[in-house]
Amino acid sequence: MPIPRTVFLISLLLLILRLPRFESANHDYSDALSKCILFFEGQRSGFLPNGQRISWRANSGLSDGWQRSVDLTGGYYDAGDNIKFGFPMAFTTTMLAWSVIEFGDSMPAGELRNTMVAIRWATDYLLKTVSQPGRIFVQVGDPIIDHNCWERPEDMDTARTVYAVEAPNPASDVAGETAAAFAASSMAFRSFDPGYSETLLRNAISVFQYADNYRGAYSDNADIRDGVCPFYCDFDGYQDELLWGAAWLRRASQDDSYLNYIENNGKTLGAEDNINEFGWDNKHAGLNVLVSKEFLEGSMYSLQSYKASADSFMCTLIPESSSSHIEYSPGGLIYKPGGSNLQHATSIAFLLLSYANYLARSGQSVNCGNISIGPSSLRQQAKRQIDYILGDNPMGMSYMVGYSNYFPQRIHHRGSSLPSIKDHPEFIACKEGSAYFNSSNPNPNILVGAVVGGPGDDDSYEDDRDDFRKSEPTTYINAPLVGALAYFVANPNPS
Repeated sequence: MPIPRTVFLISLLLLILRLPRFESANHDYSDALSKCILFFEGQRSGFLPNGQRISWRANSGLSDGWQRSVDLTGGYYDAGDNIKFGFPMAFTTTMLAWSVIEFGDSMPAGELRNTMVAIRWATDYLLKTVSQPGRIFVQVGDPIIDHNCWERPEDMDTARTVYAVEAPNPASDVAGETAAAFAASSMAFRSFDPGYSETLLRNAISVFQYADNYRGAYSDNADIRDGVCPFYCDFDGYQDELLWGAAWLRRASQDDSYLNYIENNGKTLGAEDNINEFGWDNKHAGLNVLVSKEFLEGSMYSLQSYKASADSFMCTLIPESSSSHIEYSPGGLIYKPGGSNLQHATSIAFLLLSYANYLARSGQSVNCGNISIGPSSLRQQAKRQIDYILGDNPMGMSYMVGYSNYFPQRIHHRGSSLPSIKDHPEFIACKEGSAYFNSSNPNPNILVGAVVGGPGDDDSYEDDRDDFRKSEPTTYINAPLVGALAYFVANPNPS
């Protein structure tokens, strides 16, 4: 018997009303910024301070470094595990510092202070990793053993193996990124703590010398390769980190020797390779945007090739451009295969906003062949990515934990998914945690501000703890998001 037309229309209407709403909302960027920064407190390793705001965490990793008679306590766990990987931690630090340098004026005073605290938690640790001449400590913790356990950081009884590179063995990637982190952070601290700023710059100079003198990838060292790969291998070469470190040293010190370095080594180190990525392993797009600032605002014409590459990158992001080739999901999210996709959305949004600022201050636009793109277009493109993350997507879900009423409940994160040591003080051993990993229950501890890896290329998200590519947060997803959100706090409707 056919369904009456009126009944069919009513049923269809009810179905539509139950679908996730995908429309632009007036987001509370200030709230999102506060939570984005708070996330870093949940990732802390070491002895936690009295002001620790994520209260379900406690001290952990207090003996880190003892095997090598060095204090390597502190720093951040990179994601949902209990390892301290130096390469992505340094990049996270650089991006937090760049967020302050570029958008600190847009941050509420309290959140600027919290961001500076987050930076220092990282830089204090990174200073320890370069405290011995001719040696760089690049990682703490055996990732194979750690990943075979589901254990709270406070309960860790897995091997805290210390991985180090010693001269003349190469570590241009980690050393170059660490130099960038110190140089950028020295700029961020200049008006807050001049003495600490000088310490950071001095260490940036020395660690960059290591990077340049002993060229090569840290993951090519046989004695540490099995510990860092396949997790944070240098997949894309070390050359970009040399230019990146030199570019940040130029900006922090205004020393012409670093200007000469990026001018003279650009071609040999691949600066003109139009690689349209930016993240913990590939600095090309960020390098070009960073260096373009001096070309645009300082008329440094010798850097024109970097500006041309930055323009080319921006054109790939604009769907209306004839040179657009970045993949977008049907819902409008920048998508790159490989997991933790939102790292691309947040880092690229940051670059869009930074470049828009440089263009606006110099009164310029980007020629994309068939169209000319101005600062407003770049800012709107960035806003679409940030708003997607906050809930303007086909799932109607915020991919930031704790923001809005609908967010991931089962993130791939040991501390969040296991009972807090304050609620369950009894030791939970390596394999005993598997019951919590396999549970379908929501995580008992809300890691406020954590941004997960995000949906697939079809905008779908299953909220599955086991699917780490989608459900695991990382520090390098959040770090550039701090800067982007700070911009939108001050400019919620950019023009």
